[in-house]
Amino acid sequence: MSRHGDSAGEAADHFFRHEGAKVVATLTAHLGTHRLQLVEDVVQEALLRALQTWSYRGVPDNPAAWLTQVAKNLALNALQREQRWNEKQEGIAAEHTRWLSSTSEDMTHETFADDTLRLMFVCFHPELAAESQIALALRTLCGFSPVEIAAAFLTSEAAIAKRLVRARQRIRELALPFAVPDTAALSSRLDGVLHTLYLLFNEGYKASTGERLVREELCQEAIRLVSLVTQHPATQEPRAHALLALMLLNAARLDARTDDAGKLLRLHEQDRTAWNQAMIQRGVLCLQHASQGGALSVYHIEASIAATHCTASDASATDWPRILHLYDQLLALTASPVTAMNRAVAVARVHGAQAGLDALDNIRQRSVLEGNHLYHAMRGTFAAELGQTAAAVTHFRQAAKVTLLPIERDFITRRIEECEAPTKL
Repeated sequence: MSRHGDSAGEAADHFFRHEGAKVVATLTAHLGTHRLQLVEDVVQEALLRALQTWSYRGVPDNPAAWLTQVAKNLALNALQREQRWNEKQEGIAAEHTRWLSSTSEDMTHETFADDTLRLMFVCFHPELAAESQIALALRTLCGFSPVEIAAAFLTSEAAIAKRLVRARQRIRELALPFAVPDTAALSSRLDGVLHTLYLLFNEGYKASTGERLVREELCQEAIRLVSLVTQHPATQEPRAHALLALMLLNAARLDARTDDAGKLLRLHEQDRTAWNQAMIQRGVLCLQHASQGGALSVYHIEASIAATHCTASDASATDWPRILHLYDQLLALTASPVTAMNRAVAVARVHGAQAGLDALDNIRQRSVLEGNHLYHAMRGTFAAELGQTAAAVTHFRQAAKVTLLPIERDFITRRIEECEAPTKL
């Protein structure tokens, strides 16, 4: 045992959320996707046992292996309680004895060696509703809560819960095999897989809930899985390379997003010497690989925006006209109100704060942004730049009401204090 007491709960939470997906994938590989609900149940029960056991025995040296073994035992016990399995108990016992003695390293697969990635492709079976595919992958394989998924889709937790129920029912009805489709069908499922990994990275880059702004382990897992996608002959497509470039370019700036006191810093306030230059260079190289195809994806454009920021020598050297042009291209590909909101920043930097406010006012489906603190914070920033102090404070206060992260609430509070501070003569 290596750690004790107060660290037990934190370690259990970490390994359930971030190693739990691997355990789910491993068990599903053996039991089949029609038993996905059972797998999720036993993994959750393994977490509860970890909380109970580790609090007084200490955290084991290999917590992930401990959780996997406990979950395997729980799954086997559940299966043996089923009448139809009891009728064939002798044959099943031999098979599961072999299974329980195996490790994930013993398993090899003809397509992807990583079970998490394999199951992700299974989640995007064409027989599953499109709206349910990503929700299922995020919940089952990325450890997202329904609240986090709802935040990613700008919808309600109840709507996400219904999607998950429908997806699991459909998997049972179809008895989908735990198998990656043949090479010809891989490309048709790639978009869903990439979008899921995109959302996984984004949740790590800026968490939607909790105490931390950055959950670096999620960013690292997303980069790891996309890297595997780009290494497979059937999926090493330009859009995959573009997404990997985007992740690397954004991850390169993670360490500079807060100061030594833990306060959130805006892009122009960051210490650019703290940016990971090796990661930036790798990201630029991936973007070059992505340019070898004819199709232009949203990942190409977003990666180009990130590269423009990363390669500027300082904030004043940022090529905002190019960034605005890229956002115009991005908006032509996707009508996302979030994209339109981010574009408003580029509009303001090129044409002034009033133009930025006008751009926000002209967003279609602007109502879905009312719960987004960044929308209100942008309005506050533009108003402050125009000298409209009272309006700026009103917008910042609204932003503070809807933000969920303490570090962002602190950032907004500082913006309000700046607006209300007496003007120095």
